[in-house]
Amino acid sequence: MTPETRKSVKERANYLCEYCLALSKFSFHPFSIDHIIPLSQNGTDDFENLAFSCQHCNNCKYNRSNYADPLTRKMATLYNPRSDIWLNHFVWNEDETIIIGITPTGRATVACLKMNRQEAVNLREALREFGVHPPGVKKSRDE
Repeated sequence: MTPETRKSVKERANYLCEYCLALSKFSFHPFSIDHIIPLSQNGTDDFENLAFSCQHCNNCKYNRSNYADPLTRKMATLYNPRSDIWLNHFVWNEDETIIIGITPTGRATVACLKMNRQEAVNLREALREFGVHPPGVKKSRDE
């Protein structure tokens, strides 16, 4: 992957993890470029198959594209930042520190990526105090 491609993926994501919306500038760990459809499942290096991801989400997702919805226990497709709209699958709790999955895809993604791990919730609480959380998210594919 070229440095130009990496830069373009980061810019398209506004330097946010495209899964949990963590801000890369406040991370202790470098962010990664994730293959939305894993290479092991015939995914490609095409720009549309790449997502900017915090290290934790990337590690948890690993080579998965499906995971069990904790509510129904049925397999669900994980959130795809290229074809899905974040707000169609997730909402914030009342104090905007916990991500709640509202669809099978949302619930499976929250569970698989452990999006509400304690250190993420703690960071969201601190960033909220400084007015930089939650970050804005696109409401449609055209934004």
